[in-house]
Amino acid sequence: MTSHTLDELIAEGVRGRYVLVRSDLNVPLDGADVSDDGRIRASLPVLSKLAAAGARVLVCAHLGRPKGVPEAKYSLQPAVQRMAELAGFPVALSEDTTGPSARKLAADLAEGSVLVLENVRFDARETSKDDGERAVFADELAAMTGSNGAYVDDAFGAVHRKHASVFDVAGKLPSYQGDLVHTELGVLQKLTENPGRPFVVVLGGSKVSDKLAVIDNLIGKADSILVGGGMLFTFLAAQGFEVGASLLEQDQIPAVKDYLRRGSAAGTTFVLPTDVVVAAQFAADAEHETVPAQDIEGSSFGASGLGLDIGPETGAAFAEEIRGARTVFWNGPMGVFEFEAFADGTRTVAQALATATAAGGFTVVGGGDSAAAVRSLGFADNDFGHISTGGGASLEFLEGKELPGLTALQS
Repeated sequence: MTSHTLDELIAEGVRGRYVLVRSDLNVPLDGADVSDDGRIRASLPVLSKLAAAGARVLVCAHLGRPKGVPEAKYSLQPAVQRMAELAGFPVALSEDTTGPSARKLAADLAEGSVLVLENVRFDARETSKDDGERAVFADELAAMTGSNGAYVDDAFGAVHRKHASVFDVAGKLPSYQGDLVHTELGVLQKLTENPGRPFVVVLGGSKVSDKLAVIDNLIGKADSILVGGGMLFTFLAAQGFEVGASLLEQDQIPAVKDYLRRGSAAGTTFVLPTDVVVAAQFAADAEHETVPAQDIEGSSFGASGLGLDIGPETGAAFAEEIRGARTVFWNGPMGVFEFEAFADGTRTVAQALATATAAGGFTVVGGGDSAAAVRSLGFADNDFGHISTGGGASLEFLEGKELPGLTALQS
């Protein structure tokens, strides 16, 4: 089973035709401003190709998690405004998704122009568990493309969702895989099928439970797994250490103990922090100090102290592992990087990946918070081999799951 490509669609001819593109414009906002435009920039090549070929381009996308009704704070307006600043083609935003505004603007759309439909999640049918409800919404989206329309999925960050604009509409129109999705798949296949070794995985973020399945699938495949972020405290607790008021998923301790045992037997080394930055409270200006990982409650803050970053000794050890790797996958910051006092661990890991890239290693930053972190810390996208636009989708692929949005494109 294979998917048709964007180049195949353009070779068929798109001048004057409507092409519905599922893009990923789910960007972080700071008030009314886009704070990280990485996903918008990543969406532009496909839109530019289609516009240059004379297509009438309709874009559907989501932002945030509205509850199936319009909410001003989740409007795509900031994303579209930023897209218009970056794009070399005309861009407009409809006031609704498949309503009067969308239909009127779509009908009047000129060749080589782009119309972004307002947040698809403003319509409850987009995410409905009812196949019939999603199908009706997909029919409405497809209807705006007329009698000779096409669909391109270029939103890798959403392919793990069985949603109307991702899954159902692909069955309503001739469907094609966007370049971004194609690139992401190639990168992930390279990670899973025959990675250059040593293959080092760096996992952070807040919860072990978010990463359980990917850890499970990487045991025996990765040479080492470096654990940081909030999830590290469950690993420390699994070793019998007290973690104070740090983030802890008590119910995951048995699973973590099992991973540590299995990793050793399967040739995958878990590299855990040896020191931690502990703070008096969760705040940018909180008092803090670095302590051995096994002595968090021995800090000045006792049992009320909470770990907010890996320590410098751990950062140096992680950096050494990464610099010696041929393949590195990183998902999840090492600490609360949004607070400068607790950003050093994430910065150290990012710098090590950049060094590994420069030395010829294949490095992948796994989307979401990791991508926002490296950009906010001053790193450029080309400091790394690849920055994924799909955190959750990337993880589910690495878990070995079938992704509905990709299945829908196959014929």
